[in-house]
Amino acid sequence: MNPILQAIDDVVNAISGFLYMPWVPLFLLVAGLFFTFRTKFIQVRLLGESFRVVAEKPKTKGSISSFGALMVSTASRVGTGNIVGVSTAICLGGYGAVFWMWVTAILGGASAFVESTLAQIYKRKNKDGTSYGGPSYYMESALGHRWLGVIFAVIIILTYAVGYNMLASYNLQSAFAGFSFYSQRTPFVIGLILAILFAACVLGGAKRLTKVTGVLVPIMGVIYVVIALVVVLMHLNLVPTVFKNIFVSAFDFSAIFGGFAGSCMMQGIKRGLYSNEAGMGSAPNAAATADVSHPAKQGLVQMLSVFIDTILICSATALMCLCSGVAPTEEMAGAPYVQAALQNALGNFGPIFIAVSMALFAFTTLIGNYYYCEGCLRFIFKRNPSHAFMTGFRIVAAVIVLLGAMLSMGLAWDTADLFQALMVVINIPVILILGRTAMAALKDYQDQRKTGKDPEFKAANIGLKQKTEYWN
Repeated sequence: MNPILQAIDDVVNAISGFLYMPWVPLFLLVAGLFFTFRTKFIQVRLLGESFRVVAEKPKTKGSISSFGALMVSTASRVGTGNIVGVSTAICLGGYGAVFWMWVTAILGGASAFVESTLAQIYKRKNKDGTSYGGPSYYMESALGHRWLGVIFAVIIILTYAVGYNMLASYNLQSAFAGFSFYSQRTPFVIGLILAILFAACVLGGAKRLTKVTGVLVPIMGVIYVVIALVVVLMHLNLVPTVFKNIFVSAFDFSAIFGGFAGSCMMQGIKRGLYSNEAGMGSAPNAAATADVSHPAKQGLVQMLSVFIDTILICSATALMCLCSGVAPTEEMAGAPYVQAALQNALGNFGPIFIAVSMALFAFTTLIGNYYYCEGCLRFIFKRNPSHAFMTGFRIVAAVIVLLGAMLSMGLAWDTADLFQALMVVINIPVILILGRTAMAALKDYQDQRKTGKDPEFKAANIGLKQKTEYWN
C-alpha cells in the first residue's frame, strides 16, 4: 500500500478499534435487547402485520408509499455487503460469524422500528405536501439540539457518499479479479463506468432514484435468493453440518475473547451492521418520506427491511457458500470466496452470475446511499441547496465512486467501519432517550387495531408536547 494511504489506514484503524472495543457492539446489543423486551418481541409478534402494512397505498396520490420507502432503504441495505460482506465475515471470523449476523438483525429489528417511528413522528412537510426527515430532525425537535443533528448529518454524508460508496465500488471491481481480462487498469475502467452511470442517475434528481431502485431491488433480490437455494438444494446433505458448525463456532467463547477484534462475534456484528444498518440512523431518512396514517406503520415496514436484508439475503449467501463444499480461508476473503463457491457448484456460470449480481447490487447501493445525503444537506443548510451546489456535490460523489474502485481492500473496509461506528455511538443513545415516544406510538397503534380501525395518529393521543408538522 502507498505510504500515505497506509498512514491514513493506521489512523482509521486506531479510532475504529477504540469505537468497536467495546462501544459499538455494546450499544447495539443493549439497545436491541432493551427495545425487544419493551416492545414484547415486536420482531416476531407483529411480523405478519408488517407484511400487511407494506402493501398499503399512500394517503395522498403521488406521494411515496410505504413500499416505495421500503425500496429506497432496502436499496441501501441490500448491496455488496450481502455478498462480499458475508464472505469476508466468514473467511475472517469463521462459521460463527453467521450466527452473530443473525443476532444483529433479530435484535436490530426492534431498534429499526423505534428509529423509523421517531423519524415519522418528527418529519417535516414540503410545500407540495410530501415529507422528509430523519435522525437529525428528531435530534433537533425532540432533544432541542440542532448542533447534534448537524454533526450527525455530516457523519451520514461521510458514511454514505464516502465510506459506503467507495466500498461498493471497490467490491464491484474485486468481483472481476478472477477473470482473464483483469489487469492493473481494470479497477479504473470499472470505477469510471460505474461513476458515469451513477452521475447520470443522480443528476436526474431524487424522484428518479425512487423509480430506479423500485424496479431493480425486487428483481435482483429474488433472482439471487433463487440461485442460492438451488446451490443449497444441490448440497442438501451438507446443511446439517453447516448449521452445527455455525452454532458451535458462535459459542466458542475462549476463541472469541482470545482474539476479540478478529473473532466471529466482532466480524458478525461489523458485517451485520454494514449489511442491515439497524440502529445506525440511516433508514429513518427514507422512512420519513413515506405517506402513512400512523408513524408505527413505517416503523414496522423498516423492521421488515432488516429481515429481508439479513435473515433472507445474507443467510442465502452464507448457506450458498458454506454448502458449496469450498472451505473458507482468510486469503479468499471477499468476492474470491463467493466466486470459488459458485464455480464449484455451478461451473463457469457461477463467477459470471456473481459479477452480474454485484453490478446490480453495487449500483442500487450507490443510488440508495446517495439518497440519504440530499436530505442531510437540506438539514445542514436549513433549505434546499442551490442547483449549482447540488450539481457540484453530485459530481464530487461520482468522483468518489471512481476513487473507491482503486482502493486497497483493507482501507475500503476500514473507512466504512469507522464512519458507521460514529453513526451508532450517536444515534443509539438518542433513540434510547426518545424510545418512550415510540413505545407510546406503538401502544396507540395497537389499541386502534384492536378496535378494528385503520390507525390514525394524533400527537395529543400520546401526550406529545413538541409541535409536529403532521400530527397535531
